[in-house]
Amino acid sequence: MYIFLILAITIVVLTVTQGIIKFYKGEICEKGRIKKVLRINMYSFIPVLTGLIITLIPQAAHAAVTGSESGSGLGFIAAGLSTGLAAIGAGYAVGAVGSSALGAVSEDPKILGKTLIFVGLAEGIAIYGLIISIMILGRL
Repeated sequence: MYIFLILAITIVVLTVTQGIIKFYKGEICEKGRIKKVLRINMYSFIPVLTGLIITLIPQAAHAAVTGSESGSGLGFIAAGLSTGLAAIGAGYAVGAVGSSALGAVSEDPKILGKTLIFVGLAEGIAIYGLIISIMILGRL
């Protein structure tokens, strides 16, 4: 487990250090190079986090079995997943709807109210995930 934490921290520190060095040297990179560096960073960081999560799940399940209640560890994981995945979905939805709404309002300013309703509906996804998490935590 500690190896995954060390790897994740190393990747983050190296990426931030490289960015700071380039900033202070005044180097201007083209967009393609920045995208390549970010892609390499994500392709190395996501597997490390996945490995960390995989090593932590058995410990949480074991803690749930040895604790006073048999399903509390997995209940906490479920609550976290429901909130996290709902927030990711809401972020994606707000990004898509917001950019489309901005384009529509730039063509016809009278439809601003209608577009705000759609953006609000997209934000509601995160609230639904939070409500489900509260319901799960209430049963533990």
